[in-house]
Amino acid sequence: MTQLGKFALVGGIGVIVNQTIFVLANIVGRDLLGVRDRGVLFPIPFTEFNIRNYHLYMLLGFLVANLGNFLLNRAWTFKSDKHASFWREYLPFLAVGLAAQVVGFLLMTLLMNPTSPLCLPDAIFDDSSGLRTKSYWANLIVIVCVTPVNFLLNKVWTFRAIRSKGDNPEEAVDSPLE
Repeated sequence: MTQLGKFALVGGIGVIVNQTIFVLANIVGRDLLGVRDRGVLFPIPFTEFNIRNYHLYMLLGFLVANLGNFLLNRAWTFKSDKHASFWREYLPFLAVGLAAQVVGFLLMTLLMNPTSPLCLPDAIFDDSSGLRTKSYWANLIVIVCVTPVNFLLNKVWTFRAIRSKGDNPEEAVDSPLE
């Protein structure tokens, strides 16, 4: 199996983990705390914008899935766990994921905001059931959109130690897009 295939499989597991955490956080928020996923968590100072509960749910899902994906990619996809320290790889992996998450927050906002041209239609996504919950679909769309960039950045930056064996490019064992 190619690295892209392994990365995609790990990513698929990450999507399931991310979405599960997102849905569970939404259920806990709604049923136990009595808050809606579109409810305002806090306003962004000096703007008309707000951080909403679904942004928090996205962040929770991302953080759990990101750590799991990192561990699987490190050990299985890129086999870099013997070539670089945990923190040397995890901090860039987390940074790449957080950068993608910022783009994801913006895309999620566009998909959820009724004044946005990208807003998912309320006629279809009316929150009447799990499969018709707008925020669940928006979260999945965000994940699909940010994954390709995430792969490329992690391949060429985070897991470079396996290619460079101690950062010496003349000892490279792997091409960046293999």
